[in-house]
Amino acid sequence: MTVVIPVRDDAALLRRCLEALARQTWAPDEVIVVDDGSRDGSAAVAAEHAATVVCGPPRGIASAAAAGYDLARGEIIARLDADSLPPDDWLEHLLPPLVRDPSLGAVTGDARFLDGSPRVRRFGAAAYLSAYRAVLLPTLGHMPLFGSNMAMRREAWSRVSAEVHRDDDLLHDDLDLSFHLGRTHRIRRVRGAEVGISARPLNVDSAMLLRVRRGFHTVLLHWPRDFPPRRWMTRARSLLGQRAAPRLRFSGAGIEAVPPRHAPARRTAAWSEDVVD
Repeated sequence: MTVVIPVRDDAALLRRCLEALARQTWAPDEVIVVDDGSRDGSAAVAAEHAATVVCGPPRGIASAAAAGYDLARGEIIARLDADSLPPDDWLEHLLPPLVRDPSLGAVTGDARFLDGSPRVRRFGAAAYLSAYRAVLLPTLGHMPLFGSNMAMRREAWSRVSAEVHRDDDLLHDDLDLSFHLGRTHRIRRVRGAEVGISARPLNVDSAMLLRVRRGFHTVLLHWPRDFPPRRWMTRARSLLGQRAAPRLRFSGAGIEAVPPRHAPARRTAAWSEDVVD
């Protein structure tokens, strides 16, 4: 399994995230940190923790995350943000549904705020995610992905990697991925797979307004093709006729796929920077 972390100028929180990944009860096979033009030593922190480091000029989180997914070698690709703090059993809780159920394309978990006032820490993240899901469940017709805590099959990513919007810095990359992945794959919320995140989006009014603006932009970018009633019907037909995903199993090498008769071709990464193991 692979964990992908896009980062820009967040070295201190990235260090905390990577230290938490090193304590996982289910250790990832590789960690890919995509440094989106940082100037604060984020790449050096990633290299210190034996991550594969991908460095490039600032292109936005959508481009950075997609570059990491392209390079992932694991049959399951998990995603965190640099400010995510996963508990030691995060992967142990998040990944089993993907291993057990071949019809699942992706899973997503919950979050809690690590900073802010006591009230924000206690109720803020639950309220934030509840509002996010309340708006997007009817919009998408399924559970939206939460980029700070999610995982998907590599096979599922291969099917949508050429469709996602990589070069639009205004959109929410996890919502964009939800639109594309959800057309042909089931997405499930996994309870108990909670990560800590920063409350920074709630601390500055302009930051929250920008998130709302990005949300509207991402939704409207997919209309009229994904206007809700039309999307629901298209998705229902697609799920009824979809082919089975490769079955996953545990082995001495970690999580691996039982090879299908015709394996999907992998997309070549279109990221023109240095990759350091």
